Amino acid sequence: MRRTRYSLVVIALFALSLLITLTGCHKKVAPPPPAPTKTETPAPPLAVAPAPTVSLTVSPDAIEAGQSTTLSWTSSNATNVTIDNGVGTVESSGKRTVSPSASTTYQARATGAGGNTVAQARVTVTAPQPAVIPTVNPTVSDALFFEQNIKDAYFDYDQYNIRPDAQSALQADARALNQRPGIRITIEGHCDERGSEKYNLALGDRRANAAKDFLVGLGISAGRVDTVSYGKEKNECEAHTEECWQKNRRAHVVMR
Repeated sequence: MRRTRYSLVVIALFALSLLITLTGCHKKVAPPPPAPTKTETPAPPLAVAPAPTVSLTVSPDAIEAGQSTTLSWTSSNATNVTIDNGVGTVESSGKRTVSPSASTTYQARATGAGGNTVAQARVTVTAPQPAVIPTVNPTVSDALFFEQNIKDAYFDYDQYNIRPDAQSALQADARALNQRPGIRITIEGHCDERGSEKYNLALGDRRANAAKDFLVGLGISAGRVDTVSYGKEKNECEAHTEECWQKNRRAHVVMR
């Protein structure tokens, strides 16, 4: 009887042990954690080249035919700058003098890695104004006309070159003489009191002939113009001052 009980206990313990073993075999194993996901770094954006710029001006923007004007330009971000109408390739910024014969629109083009762009400037060219010829009063005698219109030319000390104010005077003389082609003249060369008589006679001769050559260059016939030198013999003013001496240094024009 005891052996039977003992056998049952052993079987029960064995069965319990087997049940525990089987239960452990079916225990779920936790899955391994997922591998970390790699994060990709975005590529930097591609650099964009800046667009070029250009500006163009012209001054003055209105001229007469034969005159000149100045183109001025600036640019940025450009590797090449050109201006049309005969100017060509130029530096990135600068100035250029042009003399168009007709109204012209200039175009500047700037080219660079970022593209190209243009700018324009226009100059208006007009025909030169005709010279105004004074109305000649036929009742005015040649002598009075000469007195009213003919001017002397003055010189610097010890010089016989035609200075700007003398040029203006002789140009006026040429216009007047062209209106009265029958008038013939003599140009007297004069000097101030300084220097020897011989030296001043030679200097007066050079002054008279310089004035004659200037008139001939303006279209006055050389046959209408004689010259003579008086040196310092016939002074216009007798004071010993620079103001007086300037009055004596002259090419005096007289009618003959």
